Amino acid sequence: MIFGDENSPIAVLGVGNILLSDEGFGVRVVQHLVKWYDFSPQIRIIDGGTLGWDLLNFLQGVEKLIIADAIDGKAAPGTFFVLRDNEVKAYFKRKVSGHEAGIQEVLAWFEIKGKPIKNITVFGVQPLSLETGLKLTPLVQNLVSKTVQEILKELQRWGIEVKKREKARNLGPWELI
Repeated sequence: MIFGDENSPIAVLGVGNILLSDEGFGVRVVQHLVKWYDFSPQIRIIDGGTLGWDLLNFLQGVEKLIIADAIDGKAAPGTFFVLRDNEVKAYFKRKVSGHEAGIQEVLAWFEIKGKPIKNITVFGVQPLSLETGLKLTPLVQNLVSKTVQEILKELQRWGIEVKKREKARNLGPWELI
């Protein structure tokens, strides 16, 4: 699911499986952004969920990318991470899945094709629980606002004007999951 300008060179991507508690962190972050903020010029906000290779279609033409995700940084649950550019590439080189494509393979595909995404920032959190469940644990839920604020600062550094909405945008069925 994509919101905003699907041709913008700037994108915010939330990834993760919302059926596995804290694994859905990135999706919950982008839901919050869509619900409460407007951007000028428009940017792409993408619920990448567990799309794998299908993310290629959503990321074509992106030059600057922010990713929100639950990441395994081998740290205490609730640890907040910020990775930029080469740190992102180094992290994703360690995290390789043999059975399905993840963001690391998608980013590698753009590199191989000679169209690398120039600026990448990952805002992540060490999950507490990956048990079946639609809600984030309170520990991780408390980091959604911090992550949103950090994303807004990064977007402003990239020249994007951010405006908080007075009233939350209705997300329709997307809000229910």
